[in-house]
Amino acid sequence: MKNEFKKGFYFKTYEAPFQSPFEKLFGIFKELITHTSGDFDEAIDWLRELDKEYKLTDENYTIDDFIEDLKKKGYIKDEVKEDGTGGFGITAKTERAIRQQALDQIFGNLKRSGTGNHKTKHAGNGDEHTGEFREFNFGDGLERISLTESLRNAQINNGVESFMLTENDLVVEETQYKAQMSTVLMIDISHSMILYGEDRITPAKKVAMALAELITTRYPKDTLDILVFGNDAWTIPIKDLPYLQVGPYHTNTVAGLQLAMDILRRKRNTNKQIFMITDGKPSCVRERDGSYYMNSNGLDEYIVDKCYTQAQQARKLHIPITTFMIANDPYLQRFVNQFTEANQGKAFYTGLKGLGEMIFEDYETNRKKRVR
Repeated sequence: MKNEFKKGFYFKTYEAPFQSPFEKLFGIFKELITHTSGDFDEAIDWLRELDKEYKLTDENYTIDDFIEDLKKKGYIKDEVKEDGTGGFGITAKTERAIRQQALDQIFGNLKRSGTGNHKTKHAGNGDEHTGEFREFNFGDGLERISLTESLRNAQINNGVESFMLTENDLVVEETQYKAQMSTVLMIDISHSMILYGEDRITPAKKVAMALAELITTRYPKDTLDILVFGNDAWTIPIKDLPYLQVGPYHTNTVAGLQLAMDILRRKRNTNKQIFMITDGKPSCVRERDGSYYMNSNGLDEYIVDKCYTQAQQARKLHIPITTFMIANDPYLQRFVNQFTEANQGKAFYTGLKGLGEMIFEDYETNRKKRVR
């Protein structure tokens, strides 16, 4: 009898990839150090508690061994605390590892598709070769075919003696439009970001770290500035993101927008944008005499009108604002709708789940040439 081969699925028991004891603990440690805003001692205390409950270590490799390895590998360093006692602090190497983990967690499941799924005003090929190849698809221009790679495939698939080039051998090189983007990411650090039993600041930090790692590794010519806003607004370096904490602040959205536009005015890139992550209403503005006007009860018309003015000013500067609103109160949504209309930008009403994917998609969509 002839052997019959049937197509189908073959299921087997999942086998986790091998990880050393250090690698297993290091993944958990990076997550904990993000939640503790860089506090090494608190992260280790949590790790010890998890070890008691889930038996993460054994007599051959303990938490103390893990700490010693962290020191040997350059992830922690000796430092003197504010009270004068000695201890450990994380290094720049750990900060980079945390950003990379955030990138993998948030953007790791976004794969390149055969053809782009973002609309653009420009027809034809991009003007920047990425060095990545994919199979030829119907509709690809002949000029995009990589002759060298296609001939190589033909030799491998058909041999040299019976050489022939078929459609299955063809590959094309991916290209992108070379458009530089300047982005300011605004993060709300008002007290409400940790109220109501929900930690909102940690996911916001993760998104910022992932976006920073994405831009610095994939789009090194782009710029990313990160600012935080509470009663006032100020910029923070990327390396300080793991240590970001919420303060006892109101929400001075106006100050954040003013600082963001000041930053973008100095950028030479044609493409400029503001991403704003917030969970609450604007409740504070700073007056010309340096005093603060604050009102947390509902939407204050005086404060709201100043927000609309800033949105309109950004529109005049051709700076779109994309607001990621981590709240679902109807009156706040009405405010964001009017704010977005004043700027002609975009708004997303979202929970914490999927926030990173939305920001990634919007960043990629906006990163195209604007001709004025």
